[in-house]
Amino acid sequence: MTVFAYRHQPLRTIYVVLNVLAVLVRLPYWTLRNLLPAWRPRRSWSLGRSVLVQVLRVYVDVLWNAGIAPETPPEVHAQYATELGFVWVDATPELVRGEVRDMAEINNVKAERTCGFWWGPRGPDGIAGQKAAPGEKVLYYLHGGAYVMQTSHPDSPILKTMLPDFLKHFGPDLRTFALEYRLSSAAPFTAANPFPAALLDAIAGYRYLVEDVKFAPENIIISGDSAGGNLAVSLALHIEAIKGPRLPKAAGLLLISPTVDWALTHTGPGSSMERNRRSDFIARIMTSGYSRRALLGNLSEDAAATSIWISPGSLRLRKPPGAFSGLPKTCIVADEAEVTLDPMCQLRDYMRDDMGASAVTYVEIQDATHDCFTASWHEPERTNGLREVAKWVQGVWEGREPEALDILA
Repeated sequence: MTVFAYRHQPLRTIYVVLNVLAVLVRLPYWTLRNLLPAWRPRRSWSLGRSVLVQVLRVYVDVLWNAGIAPETPPEVHAQYATELGFVWVDATPELVRGEVRDMAEINNVKAERTCGFWWGPRGPDGIAGQKAAPGEKVLYYLHGGAYVMQTSHPDSPILKTMLPDFLKHFGPDLRTFALEYRLSSAAPFTAANPFPAALLDAIAGYRYLVEDVKFAPENIIISGDSAGGNLAVSLALHIEAIKGPRLPKAAGLLLISPTVDWALTHTGPGSSMERNRRSDFIARIMTSGYSRRALLGNLSEDAAATSIWISPGSLRLRKPPGAFSGLPKTCIVADEAEVTLDPMCQLRDYMRDDMGASAVTYVEIQDATHDCFTASWHEPERTNGLREVAKWVQGVWEGREPEALDILA
């Protein structure tokens, strides 16, 4: 499928303007089409939400035709370090081992210095990144964006919506470290940063929390949404694979709408990719194949469907017995109305088979579209889900077993 066909000016501006006008023209039709609850993607949805999701679907289509914004060099952020809570994170080539090292060599990916942003309480001097107090908790957050866009910058509308509510529900004293990892790209742009570039950065960020900021591993929850959830799984797998004192096992793994099947093995009539197409807006991202190509680089096409590092929720996964054994207690948050629901359920089943059912909590937010925690308009589903996840988070900190393993929020 052709992507970013209108990325060059002046075609880009013309294309965007025409689509804005087209949306305005089509709004009355979308309003009529969703006028009655029975006609809407979900009967519980308001007319406004039904139309908004349609507009978001058009927005994603336009984005995937007109082009995505390039990364901002971290040196730019560093100029405003105190204001932004910005910190540098040193590269850790010595911690790149095993299968991850092999894939890095195939794709000529090197460990590089990266950066991140702190959210939450600061030190007495007002500087972010202060040493952890005894027993202090931290959420290590990996942003979404299909591995090819988005940022952890504090001005990100997505993070400004989601992370403050994490503090509200998970505890006001909880610090969050949001990593700025390398984004991948492929043709028609210059190919760069294929897998495992983002994972190498995530490894460096975890080491930074443990060795530089001195957080005890039992006080760390690794979290990510969408593609960041995929990255969080890969990081947890690598930590378990190398079993080194410099990368100790975290207390928990929080996966929010994780995108775990870049090969689209869950398709066909009745699949969530088909039945939820009207109630979600990311189908174009998945079906275009752009993220898959950007991630693979020189890896085989088959790896997108069979590699546990790239698509841990694939139906064609080549998973050695016990591949997920030893991972931290996990909470998978899935939105019932999103197109990638089936792969998340498959990942849940894989993990429970290896880790035991009690180690994996599954929260399914009813009538919610992709990554609803990032959407302030997605109420009351969003808050209902956050409350359930907060119970799991508190249970992890306190060493308690979850009250329920399958939760409909």
